[in-house]
Amino acid sequence: MVNEYLSAMKDDMGAVIEHLKKELATLRTGRASPALLDGITVHVSSYGATMPINQLATVSAPDARLLVVAPWDKTTLADVEKAIGAAGLGLNPSNDGQIIRVPIPALTGDRRSELGRLARKYGEDHKIRLRGIRREYNDMFKSLETDKEVSEDELERLLKLVQKSTDEYGAQVDANVAAREKEIQEV
Repeated sequence: MVNEYLSAMKDDMGAVIEHLKKELATLRTGRASPALLDGITVHVSSYGATMPINQLATVSAPDARLLVVAPWDKTTLADVEKAIGAAGLGLNPSNDGQIIRVPIPALTGDRRSELGRLARKYGEDHKIRLRGIRREYNDMFKSLETDKEVSEDELERLLKLVQKSTDEYGAQVDANVAAREKEIQEV
């Protein structure tokens, strides 16, 4: 039973790392990446619904400075273009009636430092999530000890394992944030 809890804890912490990677992928670097548009939702007036952009179109990066968005339904072209422009990413999309071209401008020094701060904030938010998971499993193991399902020595061993896992996943958060910051700072 204890091993199942430890396995579940590692799964929870792994999910935090995966979520961090997805959030960091949405930060703009100097290069075009389809993941940059992942967080955009489009209000489609003809459908009367709001949908993620990846459910309405194919997003590709044919070169380092351009994203191409090809909506499957051409009637959504204007809605998709409007959503990209309004997303607050500093992008100016243009369409030719078939596809939307989104040129990726070079980042200024101020914007690079702002994105670096945002990456560090994402990292800190995810470390807080890891600490919350640590607290949850520490409390669970302490309650097992209170219920006499594990001994005091076993509890100490489990608490050390929880802390070790927290430290390992915290180091992964730091590594992911540092790598993304390095990409942001590249000119």
